[in-house]
Amino acid sequence: METLVSQVSLHGYAILFAIVFLEAIAIPVPAALALLIAGGASATGALHPAVALACALAALLLGDISMFLMGRYTGWWLLGLICRLSFNPESCILRAADSFYRRGRTLLVFAKFVPGINTIAPPLAGSMNMRFAQFLRFDLVGASLYAGAYFLAGFLFSDTLGKFTSGYLMFSRVAGWALFAAAGVYVAMRVWLWTKARDLRSVPFVTPADAARAWSSGLAAIYDVRSHGYYNPKAMRIRSSKRLDPNALNQSAFEIPAGKQIFVYCTCVREATSARVAQLLLEKGVPSAVIKGGLRAWIKAGLPVEAVPAEEVELLPIFDQ
Repeated sequence: METLVSQVSLHGYAILFAIVFLEAIAIPVPAALALLIAGGASATGALHPAVALACALAALLLGDISMFLMGRYTGWWLLGLICRLSFNPESCILRAADSFYRRGRTLLVFAKFVPGINTIAPPLAGSMNMRFAQFLRFDLVGASLYAGAYFLAGFLFSDTLGKFTSGYLMFSRVAGWALFAAAGVYVAMRVWLWTKARDLRSVPFVTPADAARAWSSGLAAIYDVRSHGYYNPKAMRIRSSKRLDPNALNQSAFEIPAGKQIFVYCTCVREATSARVAQLLLEKGVPSAVIKGGLRAWIKAGLPVEAVPAEEVELLPIFDQ
């Protein structure tokens, strides 16, 4: 019996650590729910409060430090990946960089309570050259507040959570099902986005080769409609293409080049941004089509590209050392 209890205890702490760590590295799982359940389980004696809280805090710090270091050494790559993992890739959470910079380093203390910036803050801090010791100090306070707040809430309202935390085994089962449910919600959201994208299938597509021929003959103009703009100083684009911000298309007048077909491209999954922009342009009476495969397909076809001019690159702000 003691062996069984020991194994279940270990399993419960491991599940708590895994869920909290996964949220810290930008995987959409319910860490707050796991902390609530752990707090309730601790109040009833199912988990040891100090061990459970230390486990959660260690998971948060390990995840945040990993994201900070990856942000420092990979820069745009990691930030772009987080954008792609978000429920709405077009929302461009990288725009949080300006807010993060303006409001100062102390935003790290409250970042985990703010949807949209909770997982982006550590890699942003790394990319923006924040000193590691300074990051660790603020992040430790923020992680303690986050873990402590939800753990304490679960502890104080343990009666409400009692049916979920009657023992180690129940905690492990509930936390495991919570993780499974979160994965299900994420998959469902992806399916919904895919279904939504199907509505754009009426938008015409062209191959990179066909677009290049029309462009070289002067019959077409090519526009880069990547939702995130040019944050990467090494960004490339199709030669002679122009920037068209999809997030401001309805707020600004779009001058149609006389007698030309409009081709748009992006780098997102299934050309979602390009299709949306092309549909809006078609509704405005602008002859438009999407370059199938976007920038990657253009480069793969060996067609000409160019570095984005330095004056058009919007670099992430850098913290002073």
